[in-house]
Amino acid sequence: MTPDHEWSRSPAGRTTLPELLRGHRRAAGLTQAELASRAGVGVRTVRDLERGRSNRPQRTTVELLAGALALTGTSRAAFLAAARGAGAEPASPDATSTPLAVGGNATSAAAPANRAVALPPPVELIGRERDLTELAEMLTAERGPRLVSLVGLAGVGKTALATSVAHLVAAAHPAGVAGVLVGEGADGPDVLAASMSVLGVARLSELVALLAGRPTLLVMDAVERAPGPVAATVHRLLGALPSLRVLVTGRHPVGLPGERVWPVAPLDVPPPEAEHSGLESWPAVALFTARLAQVRREPPTPAELPALAALVRRLGGLPLAIELMAARGRLLDLTELLDRYGDRVLDLATPADASAHPAWDAPEALGSRTSGPDTSAAVSVAVTLRDAVAFSYRLLASDEQAALRKLAVFGNRWSVELAEEMLVDEADRDGTAAIDPVPLLDRFVELGLLSVRGTGSFRFRLLDAVRDYAVEQAAGGGELTCIRRRHAEVIARLVARTASDLIGPRLPDAVHRLDEMSSDISSSLAHAATDDPLTALRLAACLTRWWRFRGRDVVGRQWLRRLLADPRTADADPLLRGWAALGVARLAAEHGAGAEELSTARAALDTFRQAGDVTGELEARNVLGTLLISVRRQDEAREQAEALLRLAARNGRTRDLAVAQNSLAWHEIRAGDLAAARRRLAAVDRLAAESGEQRLRVLGWANRAEVARLEGWYADAIDRGRRAIAALSELGDPGRRRRVLGTVGLALAQDGRAAEATAVLTELRAGGGEALPARTVPRPRSDDSALVWGGPEAGLCALIEGNLALHRGDRELAAEWFAAAADHAGQDRRDVVEALVGLAASTADPSVLDRLDRVCVESGIRLLPQESGLLYALIAARGGPAQ
Repeated sequence: MTPDHEWSRSPAGRTTLPELLRGHRRAAGLTQAELASRAGVGVRTVRDLERGRSNRPQRTTVELLAGALALTGTSRAAFLAAARGAGAEPASPDATSTPLAVGGNATSAAAPANRAVALPPPVELIGRERDLTELAEMLTAERGPRLVSLVGLAGVGKTALATSVAHLVAAAHPAGVAGVLVGEGADGPDVLAASMSVLGVARLSELVALLAGRPTLLVMDAVERAPGPVAATVHRLLGALPSLRVLVTGRHPVGLPGERVWPVAPLDVPPPEAEHSGLESWPAVALFTARLAQVRREPPTPAELPALAALVRRLGGLPLAIELMAARGRLLDLTELLDRYGDRVLDLATPADASAHPAWDAPEALGSRTSGPDTSAAVSVAVTLRDAVAFSYRLLASDEQAALRKLAVFGNRWSVELAEEMLVDEADRDGTAAIDPVPLLDRFVELGLLSVRGTGSFRFRLLDAVRDYAVEQAAGGGELTCIRRRHAEVIARLVARTASDLIGPRLPDAVHRLDEMSSDISSSLAHAATDDPLTALRLAACLTRWWRFRGRDVVGRQWLRRLLADPRTADADPLLRGWAALGVARLAAEHGAGAEELSTARAALDTFRQAGDVTGELEARNVLGTLLISVRRQDEAREQAEALLRLAARNGRTRDLAVAQNSLAWHEIRAGDLAAARRRLAAVDRLAAESGEQRLRVLGWANRAEVARLEGWYADAIDRGRRAIAALSELGDPGRRRRVLGTVGLALAQDGRAAEATAVLTELRAGGGEALPARTVPRPRSDDSALVWGGPEAGLCALIEGNLALHRGDRELAAEWFAAAADHAGQDRRDVVEALVGLAASTADPSVLDRLDRVCVESGIRLLPQESGLLYALIAARGGPAQ
């Protein structure tokens, strides 16, 4: 039995596609070659379909054949249904499909056409507005390129984009717009014959005469299947037809002079901090939700939004991957999808049975071979994203593949300079034989493997699926550990170069640079902590300020303590260990654990003094002073601040003079000398401006707001505080920002501006989340648990509530809040004193004065004149002065 007979009937005895095709062709009096020429497909495609060797043809191929056979109505519907495997039963008229004819001389599908100019209808594109606009302008400009190549990874949407662009510019090409689908293994004559046939002729000389200088557009899809023949055909056609323009799609450029390569990038995805608000504005999210709506009725619930954002990020914005993942939403919710497939993106597969999803084209036949310029058929096997990426990976030379594997270790965007460091030969660690990465990056871009976005230096990023595949290849080759070690060294050097800019005028840029590399910093630290702890210690020791500015003080302190305790770092440079130890102490102060690290700070100070490291000694004295305040040893803290001032003056360190003056201003407030505090803060502003240290200026503004509040100048305190809050929101340092927000809230409450003070309370209790990046929202303190809401500034909020109640005349409620504030006022003993003053004034309880006296003696704080005034009657009744 021949294959022709074997596949002519379905098991149910119904007419199948091979029999229908053969019957319609014979009825039209066409040979296989004539039908192939009219439809613009390869003759082998027709032959294989009639013999039943291709039982799942692409939808585009079937529609071209139906148009060439002039099938209409139920005949056309039965033909298309047979192609989908549904048998040859008649379909209702609204189930029929007609290819859209494009071009001035196109004939309708209802009559035989001398030449095929029908293209598939355009699909609705999401997130491609800029591509459509710029490509349309390019293809209609008088001096625009004549050959435009849309290149990119499989599944990125090249064909859909090309089809939409062709429809968009059809009016500018009166001689017609036609399309050719290139098949695996097509030779030059096949490609040329198909290209001429869809334009309506059989010979090149006839085509020259027919077009006669009229603009024409030829679309060639999947040119990577026959790159040599396509290049030869395009070169010949463009040379003979000055009015012809060619738009091609493929995994790589055609490679002809004058070609304009247009990389088709994946869709934009939301950043990590975007988990709820505004997600629908991101194209990748919009596509996912649109496809999800096809398989389930309910839109994503609020609880699913974080998983939705994480999913599209994990899928890298690749449309095919998004569609495949959304299709699984029929059975699983988005959180389940993320848990199940988040680490298995490369295993996502197109359906083996294309009829299961008739709206999709069948997967490309990556392994099939045909001679005609068309895909002969879609293979009846699933094709994974791994297969798609592997095809592009195999287009690279061995050295290019090796470079891709090394660059795949970067988790986020990176720069040319980082790529250069990463690609240094292991045998040439000093980089004496530099490798220029630009040609490599250009090659990756032209293959659609690399995304280039933005204007900063950190604008390069491998597509997620490409990165995952390259990491797999590196792991399979036994080189991943070496690559990760190199990555940790590169990141450690980047952080070390950046750390010096975390002090001074370049601080915002430095923080932003580290933010951009956050995922790489985390992965490098995690790997090096096990594989190379000395590199991990160098990296972590430079991150202290960044961790502090970004509210990561707890995790940062944990890393530093772990690395210092690792016996493999015991023999590290003492200065390196000193900076790491100082980082432990600095970060401990941020979350109320300063007392635990007092000895650590003293040891770091001794290390720097013995080494004669002035910078280290200045930093250590500043941190030590902060810790001493937290353990109520204010006099020792003041001694450290004065020693810091002398050392900075002796060495001409302007910035450190400002730091010392700012610390001493707090001690003046403690002593009740607000005039002296104002003078020191004026010096802070001047010195910080001289050194270009904007952050120090802002801290001075914040302290000046506190002085104004204590003096009773509430409007001035509110204005200064809000100015400092705005600046701190840009600079980072969430702990400082919360404290200043508390100052503003207290001033508002004391000024009787209840509504504004209540708004501040709401923000404080929310952790300042609305005004801070999501990553910087601080953690609740364990010692705040006694208050119902358990926020990080519980005592400060209670102090604001007490002042609001007192202003309303509700002394009983005010007493409750002031008592809570006195018990939970955290490190700042000035807040405790203020709370006890309020409690005494609300209750007129002389015993509160005894407690107030003890706190003042322990902390060296003197009451301000207005505070003594509030307590005058109570003090007089007790018969003794307040401290």
